[in-house]
Amino acid sequence: MIRHRFFLIVVLLFMTAAASAQLGKIPVAVTAAFAKQYAAAQQVSYQDNLSDYSVHFLLDSNTMTAHYSSKGVWKGSEKEITLNQLSPEVKDGLAKSKYADWKVVSVSVLYLNEKAGGGEQYRIRVAKGDLNKKQLYFNRTGRLVRDAITL
Repeated sequence: MIRHRFFLIVVLLFMTAAASAQLGKIPVAVTAAFAKQYAAAQQVSYQDNLSDYSVHFLLDSNTMTAHYSSKGVWKGSEKEITLNQLSPEVKDGLAKSKYADWKVVSVSVLYLNEKAGGGEQYRIRVAKGDLNKKQLYFNRTGRLVRDAITL
C-alpha cells in the first residue's frame, strides 16, 4: 500500500513538472541552433524541460529528439528504431547479457556530443513484469556500458 502511494506521488510530481515546463518561451539560440543542425526536419515541436530544451521532429521519416542547453548548445540527439534495425554486434551483446530474457520495450540510437564522449550509443528499454524495468546502454561493439532503473 505504501509503495502504491509513493508511486502515485512520484507520478503526480512528474506530471506537474511536465505541465509547468511548457510555460517558458523557447530561446532564440535554441531554435537557431536546431534549424542549422537539422534544416530538413519536419513536424518540429519544442519542449521546455526547465533545465534544458527538447525538440521533437521527423527527419527522413525517423522520429527523433534533440536536446539543447538554454544557450543553444547541442547536448545530444536520439532516434527511435526497431530491434531489427540494431547491428548484429548490439543484438549479440543483448543476447549475452543478463537481460536476454527480458521483454524489449523500445530501442533508440543516441548521438552523443563531445562532452558525453561523442559517437553513438544504443539505449534498449527492457522490462520483466510490471515493476522490473531497465534502460540498457550499449556501445557500437555490443558491450553493455551501463544500465539504469526506469519507471
